[in-house]
Order: sequence, then structure tokens, then C-alpha cells
Amino acid sequence: MPKDAPAPTLASAAETSDAQEIERRRKRARDEKLEIENRDPEYPVFANFEVRSGSGRTYAVEIRDLQRPLFHCTCQDFRANGLGTCKHVEAVLLTLKKQDAAAWREAGSAGSTRIEIVPDAEAGALRIERGEERLAAELRARFDGDGYLLEEENEERVLRELGEDRRVRISQEVEPWREARGRAAERKALRREYEHKVQSGEWPPQETLVPLFPYQREGMLHLAFTERALLADQMGLGKTIQAIAACALLHRLRKAKRVLVVVPASLKGEWEEQIVKFTALPYAVIKGNSEARAALYREPGFFYIANYEQVMRDVETINAALQPDIVILDEAQRIKNWNTRTAQMVKRLSSRYAFVLTGTPIENRLDDLHSLMDFLDPAILGPLFRLNRDYYSFDAKGRPVGYRNLDKLRERVAPYLLRRRQAEVETELPDRVDRTHLVPLALSQRDNYRHLAARASRLAELSGRRPLQRGEQRRLLQALQTMRILCDTAYILNEKERGCPKLAELAKLLEECRQQPGTKVVIFSEWERMLLLVRELCQRLNLGTAFHTGQVSPGKRRAEIHRFREDADCRVFITSDVGSTGLNLQVASVVINCDVPWRAARLEQRVARVWRKFQSRAVTVINLVTESSIEHRLLVAMSTQEGLAAGVLDDPRPGNSLPIRRGRAALFDRIRGVVLRKRQPAETERDTAAVFVERLATLLGGHLHRCEERWPNDEGPPVLLVTVERDASAWRERVTQMHARLYPEESRGGAPVPRIEVVDREAAETLRRMEADGLITSTAQSVRTLWPREVATPRSARLSDAREVHETVRLAESHLQGAEQAESADAARSSLREAILLLGRAFALHRHLPEPATCEEALTGDLAESWGATILVLWLFAQDERAEIEPALKAVREVIADLDPKQSGDP
Repeated sequence: MPKDAPAPTLASAAETSDAQEIERRRKRARDEKLEIENRDPEYPVFANFEVRSGSGRTYAVEIRDLQRPLFHCTCQDFRANGLGTCKHVEAVLLTLKKQDAAAWREAGSAGSTRIEIVPDAEAGALRIERGEERLAAELRARFDGDGYLLEEENEERVLRELGEDRRVRISQEVEPWREARGRAAERKALRREYEHKVQSGEWPPQETLVPLFPYQREGMLHLAFTERALLADQMGLGKTIQAIAACALLHRLRKAKRVLVVVPASLKGEWEEQIVKFTALPYAVIKGNSEARAALYREPGFFYIANYEQVMRDVETINAALQPDIVILDEAQRIKNWNTRTAQMVKRLSSRYAFVLTGTPIENRLDDLHSLMDFLDPAILGPLFRLNRDYYSFDAKGRPVGYRNLDKLRERVAPYLLRRRQAEVETELPDRVDRTHLVPLALSQRDNYRHLAARASRLAELSGRRPLQRGEQRRLLQALQTMRILCDTAYILNEKERGCPKLAELAKLLEECRQQPGTKVVIFSEWERMLLLVRELCQRLNLGTAFHTGQVSPGKRRAEIHRFREDADCRVFITSDVGSTGLNLQVASVVINCDVPWRAARLEQRVARVWRKFQSRAVTVINLVTESSIEHRLLVAMSTQEGLAAGVLDDPRPGNSLPIRRGRAALFDRIRGVVLRKRQPAETERDTAAVFVERLATLLGGHLHRCEERWPNDEGPPVLLVTVERDASAWRERVTQMHARLYPEESRGGAPVPRIEVVDREAAETLRRMEADGLITSTAQSVRTLWPREVATPRSARLSDAREVHETVRLAESHLQGAEQAESADAARSSLREAILLLGRAFALHRHLPEPATCEEALTGDLAESWGATILVLWLFAQDERAEIEPALKAVREVIADLDPKQSGDP
């Protein structure tokens, strides 16, 4: 059920108070059209009211006292917010006050004449809230001196007798409270019964066809007897089998007849296989159009496997037709963002039991965990505004600067959350050996790599002194990405460059594995072109392979997985990071990483496909690392990474606070740690080149045509190229003198002092034409335009055939629409990558550059600057198979809007 009062943003939570939150609900009560009906006309104020919202939902509101005040509503917001009110309550109060102001005032001063029976959660009993003295003597004797019911076993009869007295109102809170108390007691009794029958031999010790490990049995019991629970075991510990076992156990106890399993589309086949392997319970895979899916929900069965995109469309049908007893959310980080449509629709699913499975309950912020717990029970952590207030620290401007009270947060989620780390159960896992094989750069890679490393170092160092400009950020990220690519092979960027030293090392490793009967290997790389070279190598070595990347259709991927598992001659599984989540590849015992991912979690995700439960052999993990490179430093940096998740979930010691590392600032802080051999102290130093151009504009006035900062390929100092309208020789001396005053050698702290060149406009344009015609080659590896600040594209540089660009953009738009309407996340991701590639080709046509062959190529090199502010979002999307799709969709929409032919003749 959706929330009735949206949570405020993190920024607003710094100043929000309960009074402000109540006023928000009052405003909504005034602004929204809510229909109100008194269900107890005998009592004009202290009654029960029915409130119908504009969405058609109906809520029950109870008014007990105006002075204290005491209210109740059946909506989720009232249950979770801790304010004692909600918009429905406030709407009733406003209506009563308007209808009869005199009666309202009298009710406020005189109070209610009703005898109120309410639950007391802390005491765990029913009590009389008001009017005890007016009860008949026989009924009064059922309560003690403090008004608490004495005999719980006679509770049903006492409530029935109380209900016969018209003066008595049994609060609408009583029945839900009694049901919750009864379910808790039932869970305890069922667990005692189950353990007793297992020990006596009446029931089998295992609920699955394959025995569970002790810690997995603990996970099964946690899920089944917590009722709504979060299982957050690290990757590879078998969360799927624990959830299946818990469902089988509840089936044995006759508490579950139907289970809805909600998974990413790519994992539906995996769940199907696991259910068949571990149980004999029937299942159905949900597929087809809406009518076909509705029919499947009505078919008899036990497990019903649907993907998130289907559930978003089918929520009402599922609740009405399937009526699941258990809902399982696998890879539940899909609902970590509370304000996404996926999260909002999934949270409308109704079931008694709910199992949330994720190895990463906190990926970035506490809000991730809040959204997961909100699905289980909104009252556990309350609304987001209260979480923000209780567990974030804010500065004077209301910006979050840290986390606090984390020990209290751990206590609140502890009854619902179970998390085990690999290290805690390593005695139950086979041995794991990690090896790093250092590989030198090829000569063809070395020069390009050094130039990129120099550029990255300069920009990383600069980011420690001042925030980088957008173009500088883009160039830094491009340099880092290209450096990582070159550590594999330049073939990823240029199909004519096939040199790859890692292949020679890989060939030796594969020959070793070939000599070991039954040994199978999983090979990971982030880039598909690298994997194509690996496949060619395996073909030369006559090794059977399976190929599994994002460019392979989901159906064919599943076939490749089966072949690798079942065909003894298929020895090598070649995969991109699309295979780093959700796959069980225990048939292999060797993992080879051709490259080092940016995040340690991604590396462990890869390994966890093989080093996991039910792996019978020792696992060898081999990282092919280019020596003295960014890969080498990334691998070292991974050993010291810590995060918020460890602070909240893993650390058993009490800890109250943790500083926040903000997204982009944290990114560049980490980049400096990886790129620079020695961390640079932060300084507040203005960009001297920007100061130079300001003074230059003052000196030259209208004579200044252009100023560029150019970084040469030879790692020498940058060049400030000043273009004047005419008479360069007349201005050269004055510009040089000003440059010398601004850049004294001793003030630069060892940084290179830029050289100065002054040319006139005619000479500069002649040079540009010669470069465009290929008569001369630019020696600049990067160029920053300092003046004019916004450079207009000259008409001469426009496309010779704008129609081709526009047709390419329209085709990209059709792929974008396909991504938005896709049935699965994998299909959406594939369509979106195609849209990005097409837009990259449109930019290439416009700028007379070679057309990119892949999505990654479209975002790197000379084309990168074409994407503007969207480059960071799209670059991260292209590199991370688990990146959110929505931000990338939005970014591509923005790019297409900028390229709309109705607005302009060129992009």
C-alpha cells in the first residue's frame, strides 16, 4: 500500500520538526478532496469515520479525545510516522470544526462520554482508557486497579460482553493488535513443534532434497519464523536455497499455499533450476501478455516466478487472483530508491510473509536500508523524515555531513535482519587461493598509457586544490577509463591494434587447467572486445567455450550456461560483468579476471559465482594485472576499502557515528588515492589560467578572439595559445609580460609553467583548415577553451548532410522508446545501449570523426565532449551492468532533446 504522506528529502530533514510534519498533513487535508462519513451518528465528534481518498481507497479514522489528543487511522502513514495523526485524521477534524463550531468547542472542553477499550503495546494487554467507573460491577471485576484486563484466556468473551453495552467502544486498534499478538505466539509455538518433531524423527531434518549447511538452516528458520525478514548474507552463501527451504518449511506447517518470487528477469531461469534441484514443489514461470500472465496467476501451483517489470504491471491482479502467502524479493536492491515506480508498486503487494534477499542492503546511503525495511514493515524505522533526523548529522546549511546513532539503528533492525559474511563460514567453504599475475605493457600500449597517466595525474592533483570544471572531470574520467582499457588491449579502442600481453599469460594458465581433468574456468572481462580475443585464443587451443555477455540474448545466455555446466568438453565460460550476479557456476574451480574492476564489490561478485556453497573443490582466483599501472594500484586500494554497510551491518562493536563521503567528492578523493602516488593536501587555489584570461580580456578588449590551454602529447608544459583579431606581433610583447608576472617560476611549486604563443586570427584559421584536411597533425592531447567562455559552432563546421544525422537521432529515439517499454531490465539495458551508440554515431557524423563501434567507444575519445553534462551518468551506465537504468534514460532523453531537428539544423 503506498504511503499517504511523502517523505521529505534529505536536505529538508535537517530543519523539519514534528509540528512542521503535522502542518504538512493538515495542508494535504485542506487541499485534497476527501469524502468523510460518520459511522456512529449517535456520537457527532467522538466517533468512527470512513474517509475515502481521491484514489478510491478507504480508511477508518477513530476520534477518542481532543484534549490529549487521541486518534487512530488505518493508513500506513499513521502507523509509521509517530506523530499521532495523518491527513485523514486532520481532514475529519477540519470537517467537524466547520460543520458545527459550537459542538466542536463543547466536545473539546467536556470530552467524550464513551467507555474506551484500547490495547497497550508496552504492557501487552487490553485496558480501559476512560469510563471504568461506569461499567457494570461484573465487567469491572475483569480489570485490575490500573484498568488492565486480568484474564487473557477469557479475552474473547469479555470483549463480546463489553460490546453489548452501547456506551462502550472497543477501539479499532484492538483487533489488529490481537491478530499481531496471536501471530507472534503462533510463530513461537510452531517453531517448538517443528524442532520437537524433527528431533523425534517424525519430520525429516531437511526441508530440501539437498542437505543444508548449519548456517543455511539457521537462515531458513530466521525467514520462516520471523515472518517478515531480511536475509543479507554476502554473495555466494546461498540466499536462494535458504528462501526456498523456508517456503518448503511453511508449506509443511500449512502456513503457505502460494509463493510469489520477484526477481530480475535474467534470474528467472536460475530460480527455476534451484526450485527443481532443491524441492519437489510445483512452480510456474510467469510470461506472456497481461491476459496470459493473469491466467498463470490463477493456475494451481506453489512457486510463481515473475520479474520486477511484470509485477509493476500486475500488482492488482496478483493481490486479487494469486493472493500469495509469501512474497520473496530477490536482488531486492531494486527497491532501494523509495521514490521509484518499481519500489512504490512492489510495496503494494499484500502477503503475510515477506522475505527480502540482498547481499547489499546498503549500497550508498541509509535510505537504501530504510526502503527495504519499509517493505517489510513501515513501523520498524518509521518515515524517512524521522530516519534522517535520528541518524544523520547536518551542518549549519542543512547539508548531511555524517551518520550518527548507528548502534541504535543496528538494534532496531536486528530482530528482522540476518547477515553472515564469507569469513564467518569459511570453515564450511572449500579453500580459496588468490593469485596475482603481473603482466607488462606492450610497446604499442606504453606510449599512449604514459600520456594518459600524465594527464590523469595533473587533473587528479588539480582536483585536490579546487573543484574540477565539467570538461576537466570528463577528461579525467576518460583518461582513467582509457588507461584501464589499455591495460587489457588497445584492440578495444582500435580493431587494427591486436597486441595483448595478457593473452600470452592466459594461454599458459589455460594449458595448466587443461592438464587437470575436469577443471573448468570462468574468465571475466569488463569489455566485450577483450572477451572476443579470449574466445579466439580458446579456439586456437581447441578448448570448448560458452560465451555470456550483455549482447547475447537472455534465452541464448541460459543455453550457454547449461552447456558449460553439463558438457564435459566445454571447459571455459567467457563472460562480462553481466555474469557477476545471480549465476551459480560451482562446476568451475578457477576464476580468471582479465581486468580489475573499479569497485571491490564487483570483484567479489565475480568470485562468488564459483566460490560459493555446494562448491566441492578448492577455488583458485587469478587476477591478470598490468604491472606498475592503475590496475595494480586499484588492487592494492581494494584491500583497505570500508563503507557504511560495514558500519551498520557487519561491525558487532557499538559505533555511533561515521562521516559521509559525498558522491562526486568521494569519487575524486578515491581517484586521487589511486592515481597519485602520494596524496596531495587540499588547497584553496584559484585556477591561474582562468585569472590569466580575465586579465587578458581586460588588456586586449575587442582584439581578443580566442584563448586555449593546450596540453601536448610529449608531457611537456601546457601552451596558452592566444588568438588576436590582427597584428599579433604588436600584442605579443605585452601579453608575454603579463604572463610572466602571473606565472613566476618560483610560485608554481614544481608544476609546469605554461608557455605563451600569440597568433592572429587568419593564421589560426589557416592552421585549423590544414589540420582538418590532414595536412598537419595536432600534437595536443587535450584542449581547454578559456575564451570565449561559450564557443559557438561556426557554420562552416556543420554537417554537410544534416538529414543523415537526424535520421540517426530518430532511430536512437525509437530504441529509447523500446527501452522505456521493455518487458525486462536486460532488454531495456540492451535497447538503451543501442540508443547511446546511435547518438555517438550522430555526433561522429557531425564532427567528421570515425563512427564508434560500441556503446563504450561512443562515450570515449574525441566524441566524449559532445555529450555535455550527461557524460558521467552514461559513462557509469556503460561500465556497470548493475547501474540504475532510469538516470541513463533521462540522460539520453536530454541528449535527444538537444538534437531535435525541429529546433536546429544540426546537433
